[in-house]
Amino acid sequence: MIRLSGALLLGILCSNALALPRNAPVPGGVAVVDLGPASQPAPTARWGDQALTVVGDHGRWFVLLGIPLDTLPGELEIAVTSAGSTTTRSVAVGIKNYPEQRLTIKDQRKVEPNPDDLARIAREKEITEAIKRRFSAAAPATDFRLPASGPLSSRFGLRRIFNGLPRNPHAGLDVAAGSGAPVKAPAAGVVANTGDYFFNGNTVFIDHGQGLVTAYMHLSRLDVRAGQPVRQGETLGAVGATGRATGPHLHWAVILNNTPVDPELFLVRP
Repeated sequence: MIRLSGALLLGILCSNALALPRNAPVPGGVAVVDLGPASQPAPTARWGDQALTVVGDHGRWFVLLGIPLDTLPGELEIAVTSAGSTTTRSVAVGIKNYPEQRLTIKDQRKVEPNPDDLARIAREKEITEAIKRRFSAAAPATDFRLPASGPLSSRFGLRRIFNGLPRNPHAGLDVAAGSGAPVKAPAAGVVANTGDYFFNGNTVFIDHGQGLVTAYMHLSRLDVRAGQPVRQGETLGAVGATGRATGPHLHWAVILNNTPVDPELFLVRP
């Protein structure tokens, strides 16, 4: 077994800072593991039953592992197959503590849904879970641009309390933009789904390839349709306050190997 420390992973990433997400082997983060020179065909990698994203950058192969928010400190093992041989890599997961956020929602049904709402939420969850599990063959671009102009407000991972009731952690990044402001694709991909969801409001999902999926929520308008290819910077819709929202903003989520991760790790640094 090959053991990779956080320091080694960070060192690997420093020379590739423009294209790869920032290395953050913590709950809600992304581990970036160097698989060696790209002189051979692309290897494949898995974490348990979950296929992982493998990308080439600066003449080397890298595997990207999204780490669930509820992961405890310790070791995660991934299997890498190259030229018919499989080896095991071990990623050390550190500690990450996220702050608490208390919000007041005027529509109490968005906090305590009624039976009809719960049935709708269950149907929608089946759809969104299937989208998160997508794994298309295309190699994704990972040099993302912020999809809306405005200050970053609620950060990823916040432990959220709505009207005094604990709810799931904040699984995305909020951009404080005015209603009607354009929302643009951070990188190329294919629209996997659009729709009006109980909690998320008007939403667009983009499949970027190999288990990397992004979502854009609470939109006031949808400008794309399922199956449509989009380029980086192409308009997807407009900022709004649909679904469970305290006011107009964009909620942007990044899903990697069926795991919500911190979108800021994918943003290109100046």
